[in-house]
Parts: sequence; C-alpha cells; structure tokens
Amino acid sequence: MSKLQLIATCPMGLEAVVARELKLLGYEDQMTENGRVTFTGDELAICRANLWLRTADRVLIKMGEFKATTFDELFEGTKALPWDQWIPEDGEFPAQGRSHKSQLSSVPACQGIVKKAMVEKMKERYHREWFPEDGARYVAEVSLLNDIATLTLDTTGPSLHKRGYRKLVTEAPLKETLAAAMILLSRWTPDRPLYDPFCGSGTIPVEAAMIGWNLAPGLRRSFPSEAWPAIGTQLWEDARNEAIDSVRDDTPLHIGGSDIDPSAIAVAEAAVKAAGLTGEIQLAVLPVAKARLTGDYGCVITNPPYGERIGDPEEVQRALRQLGALTAGSPSWSSFVLSPSKQMDHYFGRPAAKKRKLFNGRIECALHQYLGPLPPRNRKEDAL
Repeated sequence: MSKLQLIATCPMGLEAVVARELKLLGYEDQMTENGRVTFTGDELAICRANLWLRTADRVLIKMGEFKATTFDELFEGTKALPWDQWIPEDGEFPAQGRSHKSQLSSVPACQGIVKKAMVEKMKERYHREWFPEDGARYVAEVSLLNDIATLTLDTTGPSLHKRGYRKLVTEAPLKETLAAAMILLSRWTPDRPLYDPFCGSGTIPVEAAMIGWNLAPGLRRSFPSEAWPAIGTQLWEDARNEAIDSVRDDTPLHIGGSDIDPSAIAVAEAAVKAAGLTGEIQLAVLPVAKARLTGDYGCVITNPPYGERIGDPEEVQRALRQLGALTAGSPSWSSFVLSPSKQMDHYFGRPAAKKRKLFNGRIECALHQYLGPLPPRNRKEDAL
C-alpha cells in the first residue's frame, strides 16, 4: 500500500481533539494546523478515518503543495501532480477552490485553471481528447493561502457530521461533530450517568451513546471513495468489519435528555431510533426547572439556547439560572456547558475550572467546565 499524506479538516478549536482521535487509530505521524490535522497513512487509513473520526469534517488526500503567484505556476504545478494515479478514465473530477491572502484571488478562475491542468494530465495518460465523467466522483480542491497552493482530493463527500441518523432537525441544531467533541473533552465515561437538559434533537445523548458503545460514526453512511478503484472494495470491507467487531453494545448506559419543546423530543426520539439506540436513552418533555439528576458522579453536557440563535435574552437568562440551580443540587456531578454567555460563572455560583474556546457555527463560545469529584476507584480493580 502507498504512503500517503492525508488531511483531516475540522472546525477551529477542535484540532487537538482530532489529533487525539487519529493517535488512538494508530496514526501518530501528524502535524496540526488551523482547521486541519495532516497525517501519514495508507489507503486503509482513508477508510478507517472516514468511518471512525467523530470530530473531523472531511478526510482529504494531499496531492501536492507549491507556490503559485501566477496562473501559469498554478497550471504547471497542478499538471505535475499524479491525478491519473487516482482518477480513472471515466471519473468525474470537478474542481473547487478558495483563496485567502493570495495574489490569485479569483476563485472561479483558479478552479478553471486547475480543471484544465487536470484534463491535460488525463489526456497524457489515457490518450484521448474528451472524458465522459460519468463514473465515480473525485472532487479536487485548490486552497490558496499566502500564495501557497494546496491541492487535495476529497474522499468523504458530504461532511462527516452527517452520520445518517438525523433525518429531521430542530431550530439551530448542534452539529454531531461538535457534540462529540464536547463529550470527548468532558470527564464522562460510559459507566457514569449523562444528562442533557436542553437536548433539542438529541444530538449529545446520541453521540454519547455511540461513544459508549464504541460505534463508529460513519458506519451507517457511504462515501464516494468507496467506488474508487485505487482503494478497492476489499479495504472498505475490512475497515467496516473492524468497526462492526469493535462494537460494545453490551455496555450498560445511563443517558438521558429533556427539552421543554415536545416537537424537539419527537425529533430526538426519531434520531435515537434511527441510530439503533432505542431503550438506551431516556428522553422526556420537561422544562429544566423540573429536571432532576439521578445517580452520583454524573455529567451534565449541554448546549443551552443562545439569544443569538434561539429564544429572547430574558428566556436565555432564566434558562441559565435554572441550569445553575439544577447542578447545585447534585454536588458530585460535573457540568460541561457550551455557551457564548460571559455570565455563566454567576449562574453556577462558582468559577469554571476551565473554559475552552469553541465555535458553534460562526458563534464564538466557550465550553465552561465545572468539575465535581471523580468517582471513587473500584477497590477490586485496584487489587488486580
């Protein structure tokens, strides 16, 4: 198999989480930059990363990188790359692009140059003047930053946050990738209770259950690179079998969620069913003021409404006060709250142990972390 440079793209602030996920998959040769983690892998790594990464958006093949201040440089640099090693004679290969702080600032023009260069490369390989482009899809992207062009092939297709279980959405839904990041950044483990009192469409409870059962988030969806001859069906089958064999659906879970909106709970219940988790997550139509935390050493992980997104400011303040009151009654619990509010410490009556900057869409937020005690260690386990 080939030694490839791969890129896992992600929202700003999640790079370290993605890097940790990749290390757990065995890919330790990596470099973290803003919005991406570049790592070394082979064709099987493409399959495994797409199936397993919970917090990344896409997995790209890095085809090449070079300086491009003129269209001639962009054309020649693109043509020199090994597109023909990946794209067959009938492949569909659209070109997309973006440019920031670069002399080549016209994105449509750059896309046109990249497409033309790819066609010329394909002509040399396949000895023909015209390509039907009626086969598998290979989306190329040129990204220009400070006059450096990075050329990639997208192996993922629709963003990895589209797991396949959420057919309906509520107003201002939380992305699955961000929900998974909140859980992975928390202290929660599957043996502890988890509760989301503003669960909306149920994304946090579902993502937590998938983590608890070690369900690969991409297992229920497809990827355009599954049809690429350069990867082959056997590697995808091997990666999927590995993911199926890794499921731990005998792990007992104690996950719950509630929301004041009955229609939101209906959407959440549909998502739970589609994810195959019926009976593992308890949902209820309930205002936060009437919610109760049961059990010890649990975790509240939640994304309460923002004035910018949903609800008026007075409703938001009231919801945050009620959230603070809910958690105050359970001192053994830890809370992880994603919010842009600067007054969260006031509502919780104590300073957060840590605040991590994250972005919910374009809204700058913080993951406010209020830590309770860790569960006591199991004496039987200590004796082993």
